[in-house]
Amino acid sequence: MEGTRRTTLVLLLLACLLFLSLLATANSQLRTDFYKDTCPNVESLVRSAVANKFQQTFATASGTLRLFFHDCFVRGCDASVLLFSPSGKAEKDHPDDLSLAGDAFDTVIKAKAAVDSDPNCRNKVSCADILALATRDVVALSGGPSYAVELGRRDGRISTIAGVQHSLPHPDFSLDKLNTMFTSHGLTQTDMVALSGAHTIGFSHCKAFSKRIYNFSPENPIDPTLDRSYAFQLRTMCPINVDPNIAVGMDPTSPRTFDNAYFKNLRQSKGLFISDQILFNDARSRATVDLFASNNAAFNEAFVAAITKLGRVGVKTGNEGEIRRNCAAIN
Repeated sequence: MEGTRRTTLVLLLLACLLFLSLLATANSQLRTDFYKDTCPNVESLVRSAVANKFQQTFATASGTLRLFFHDCFVRGCDASVLLFSPSGKAEKDHPDDLSLAGDAFDTVIKAKAAVDSDPNCRNKVSCADILALATRDVVALSGGPSYAVELGRRDGRISTIAGVQHSLPHPDFSLDKLNTMFTSHGLTQTDMVALSGAHTIGFSHCKAFSKRIYNFSPENPIDPTLDRSYAFQLRTMCPINVDPNIAVGMDPTSPRTFDNAYFKNLRQSKGLFISDQILFNDARSRATVDLFASNNAAFNEAFVAAITKLGRVGVKTGNEGEIRRNCAAIN
């Protein structure tokens, strides 16, 4: 019996080591200069297209950032979220993805067209890499940090509704649930808190938080962890029978600027989601919120580290996947 248990433990250890080895191999194939010989001006082409889209509508920023996160957390950063299904069975058709901004998809489409307009670059840059670059660019255009983007991802060929189930955090998640989900992708609690800071330029539909301001409990219609003046402000923007398309900024102070106001708001009980406010209310993550609230540079540094790690999740490299000619369809 003891020998069987020991053999099982050894096999589990070997499996873990193999997984870590494969992960390290995939990550090592991502390089900031991946396209230096095939499409040396890829960054400027993407940046120009993103800047034009950003000038047309600010939803480009928060939408693209959210699109990248949703892509990476489901099947890895392989642009599978961009795939279209005529039968409505792709990732983007799942209820958790239906609120993804159309402007975000359009941003990638326009950036892809800009890259392919260069004969030297045509069909040589993956949609996954274009999305990663566009995400960096919208953060910088919104006043956040610019950073070097690791490149070399290939596009996935599979996109299913089933793949989204239980893959994305929900507005009512506890800290334990958030940590469990992020840890499964190799991200720490600090990474999770830093990435949550992206809500500084985010938008939310009223239904995602309406329970907190109308029917939290029989004793407390308004969530007691939510600032009451903020709650009544939200009620004016989100009446009970609100149009489901209405959305509000997640940062009530500077919703169009990528800054650390999100964390300052948490200290004032003005986190829009339960999963936002818990970052300050739970003692295990409060110190990180306090640090980011008081030091914007510390937040920026942590965000860059976290989104770089996020960009490595489940990537396909080398001969895996493909480089799509059309980001919405497999070749």
